[in-house]
Amino acid sequence: MWARGIVGIVCLLAGLVWIGQGTNLISNSKLMSGHGQYTLLGIVVLVIGLALIVWAAHIRKARIGEGTGS
Repeated sequence: MWARGIVGIVCLLAGLVWIGQGTNLISNSKLMSGHGQYTLLGIVVLVIGLALIVWAAHIRKARIGEGTGS
């Protein structure tokens, strides 16, 4: 559960950086800045990160519910 959440957060942050570089909001990289393919890749990684975070939260909620007898 924790691993999914941590990987999800890392993917979320990486996706945001890649979107920023692909849209030229972050222009520190000569390789990635202003290239639309990195924007699309960033969106995919961001969505995967969000899915992992939601999945980890769902598992945590289910386990907490099991512990209280609900």
